[in-house]
Amino acid sequence: MVNRRLAAVTSLLLLAASAVLAVVLGVQSFPRGLSVLACLAAALLAAWWALIHQGVVRFAAAAGTVVLLVGAVVLVALEGRVLEDALVLAGVVLSVAAARRVFSVHATLPAVSAPERPVLFYNPKSGGGKAERFEVAREARARGVEPVELHLGDDLATLVRDAIADGADAVGVAGGDGTQAIVAAIAAERGLPYVCVPAGTRNHFALDLGVDRDDVVGALDAFTNGRERVVDLAEVNGRVFVNNVSLGVYAEAVQRHGYRDAKLRTIAETMPTVLGPEGQALDLRFTDSDGREHKTSAVELVSNDPYRLGRAIASGTRPRLDAGVLGITVLQAGANRNGDKRVQQWSAPSFEVSSDGPVAAGIDGEALKLEPPLRFRTRPGALRVRIASQHPGASPSANMPESPWGAIRAIAHIATHGSS
Repeated sequence: MVNRRLAAVTSLLLLAASAVLAVVLGVQSFPRGLSVLACLAAALLAAWWALIHQGVVRFAAAAGTVVLLVGAVVLVALEGRVLEDALVLAGVVLSVAAARRVFSVHATLPAVSAPERPVLFYNPKSGGGKAERFEVAREARARGVEPVELHLGDDLATLVRDAIADGADAVGVAGGDGTQAIVAAIAAERGLPYVCVPAGTRNHFALDLGVDRDDVVGALDAFTNGRERVVDLAEVNGRVFVNNVSLGVYAEAVQRHGYRDAKLRTIAETMPTVLGPEGQALDLRFTDSDGREHKTSAVELVSNDPYRLGRAIASGTRPRLDAGVLGITVLQAGANRNGDKRVQQWSAPSFEVSSDGPVAAGIDGEALKLEPPLRFRTRPGALRVRIASQHPGASPSANMPESPWGAIRAIAHIATHGSS
């Protein structure tokens, strides 16, 4: 608590000192100094316009952002106050670093007894070969965990069920999120503890669980000295997912040949076919939270608990994995008609999407075609997860306010009262 309060005080002092120095430099260098501040403020505003608008307006706003930032750099160079401006920047950066310390989380989870016969499945090719690079098999054996290497063509679900039938009382997996979902589903089905080892490419599930994604080997300690938390799973047409199911632009891109080798380019090539004026509307029918029926959308994201999306801080993470609801986000295609919101977000225990044909879906990043109707539902408290005691045990956004102003107010409260 003392360290957290000290970090809050440090963050506020650095931010205040940087702001004061910036104002002083602006006044002393009048009018050029104020011009620098004005350029930066205008650049932020232009960047915001580029994010929330489309077409010509978005292009113009993006171009304006670049021009304004270049102008600020030129003005600083002409004034010759490089050291002073560097101090302002350093103060802001250090203030943010201290703020991150304030909101860092280490959950208090109940201790549990170690399993007697734990088994770890690992994909040696996942994440660019992380399992091999960190010698996961050797490290697992050193902890009394039986490693099982996955080979091309293996039926992972069958291997996991066979291991449990042979006496495994805890199962884990070192691999990507799609692989994690398979093992997690069977662990939940059998009521066994599950361990997530972040050996995939992005490891989004590990991040929101509170597993340190940079400590692959340390994650194995969950088998021997782990703490336990209970989290939700979700499913679509009976198939379990741990992160999300995407329909629309991203899902169409995932289906295309070459996506794995050129993801951004493939998505960019797919967008005009769905979002462009000549694009074909996707047949994705659903009912929103207000009971209004929709016949199409550009993107639908259904997640295992809601993501924090469109926020200035910690966007793209899930503050909780035990809320017992689905997170639903819909981006409408085409112009805004009949007063419809272009982006809608809500949560619900279930959700259904209809279509006249098979629907392209990205399930935890894996490409599939699903037969309609798509029935989503949450499975609250389905999974017992073991997490190494040295790892956070909660999402990085669990204690994080949703806006910069909210963060400043929370830091001020902690600095003055010593608690959030």
